[in-house]
Order: sequence, then C-alpha cells, then structure tokens
Amino acid sequence: MAKSKSNRIISTPSQYAREHYLYVQEVGTLQSLEPHVSRRQNLSSYLFFLVLDGNGSVSYEGRTYPISAGDCVWLDCTKPYSHESSADAPWSLMWIHFNGKNAASYYDAFKQQNNFFLFRPRNLVLFTDTLSQLYRTQQESPSLVELLSNKYITDIITLCFTESRMEHSGEYSIPEKLEQVHSYLGEHYGEKITLEKLSNLFFISKFHLSREYRKTFGSTLSDDLTARRISHAKSMLRFSDGSVESIAQSCGFQNAGYFIKVFKKSEGMTPLEYRRKW
Repeated sequence: MAKSKSNRIISTPSQYAREHYLYVQEVGTLQSLEPHVSRRQNLSSYLFFLVLDGNGSVSYEGRTYPISAGDCVWLDCTKPYSHESSADAPWSLMWIHFNGKNAASYYDAFKQQNNFFLFRPRNLVLFTDTLSQLYRTQQESPSLVELLSNKYITDIITLCFTESRMEHSGEYSIPEKLEQVHSYLGEHYGEKITLEKLSNLFFISKFHLSREYRKTFGSTLSDDLTARRISHAKSMLRFSDGSVESIAQSCGFQNAGYFIKVFKKSEGMTPLEYRRKW
C-alpha cells in the first residue's frame, strides 16, 4: 500500500547552470497517507519544504522538532536529517531540492543572522505561489527554464530571510532602537559617526549595539555605513561635476586618499574610472 502520493519533477542541470546558477534537483508536492520516516545525509543539496496541511516532525542537528501546517523548513542536506508525518494528521508538503552557485553562502548567511532552520512565516502564500511558479516552469520547460528557475529559487531564499524574522517560540520584531540607528546612518552618513557617538545618542551599550546590529541587519555598523557612503558617492560621480575631493568630503570620508582606497576595494576601480565608465 502506498505511503504517500507524490508529484515530482527531477531535473538535470546543464554544465552552465551548475557553474553559474542556483538550479533545481527535484521539485514537487507530497500527500502523506500514513507515517513514514525519510532519512538522508551526505546529499549535495539544500532542501526547502513547507507544510500545507497536517503535522509531523523533523530531526536535524541532533534534535527533533514538531512541525505543522504553516511551517517552513530549510535544511543543509550534507548533514543527517529526517522527517516524518504524523499518524493522526498526515501532512501535505510542497518542496524543492536545489543547489548551485552561492547556495552554501546563502545558507551560511541565513544562519549567521541568527535565523532558525524551522520557521513560521508571516505570509505563507508568498512561498506557495513561488514554488507553484517554479514547478510549472520545470513542467513546461520553456527556453529560459534554467534562468527562470534561478530567479524563483533566489526568490524563495530571499523570502526565507525576510519572512523568517520571528523567533521559533513567538513573534519577532526588530528592536526600535536598532531601527532608529539604521535610519540615522541613512540620514547622517556624511558626518563623522563612531560607535561611541551612536551609543551615547541612543542610550545603548557599544557592545550590545555592535552585536545586535549585525545580527539584525546582516552586516556590521562600519560596513553598512561604508556601503551607504559608497552608494552616495557613486551617485554623485555619475550625476554631478563635483571633484573627487568634494565628493569624499560630502560622503563622510576623512580625506580623498582614503576615499579612493575604499572605493577601489569596493568597486574594483578608482572613482574617476567609475565616472568615465558610467
């Protein structure tokens, strides 16, 4: 007797897709009819699945967690994992196995931002719509199937970052002070800004501010501030006649020499080369 009803598409990516894209290995839906444990490890793959209905459990990194309708799971399949539908409420799933360029980097970044592999998104429909589009793309196999698949997998990963911002045990909200600091950097990037100054302005310890900012926004305060300054400098280089010196000063860099050094590290060219190119 069948343990489940499954619709799946198994894909074999081209060499180009393997080298340049995120690509589909398998994608599909599953309706479990009775309890069944699926155990795997050492797969060169990442598994994302969501529970449409029913409940069950997933075991990963040495622990077992209950999951139910509305939950999403993102696993690194090189590690041992298993999942099992319950007997009293067999689950329905949508899922994708994928891999490719930067897949490991995305997953590492997801974990570094203190996200949990199991989460309940605020809007599950965003995930189901994207997975449905991805499935149809694989099924119909248009001429740009691999490029489109790369887009939809990227969309799913992006949703994992944006929609998982809640603790496993309850709601998550970005602390108000960190939001204020984030906005302050956008408005005052041209000024001299230090961790100590921000600490005094927003009445938060330097250590806590530094640690929680990176955890919340995925980059250090310094890196975020530098990126904002570079972005504004690029705009001024393209749409104004200002000198490198004046642009450096306007964007908060201590001197033109330091600005040129930071700009070249970020963009791979000097500010004047950037201006000529763009």
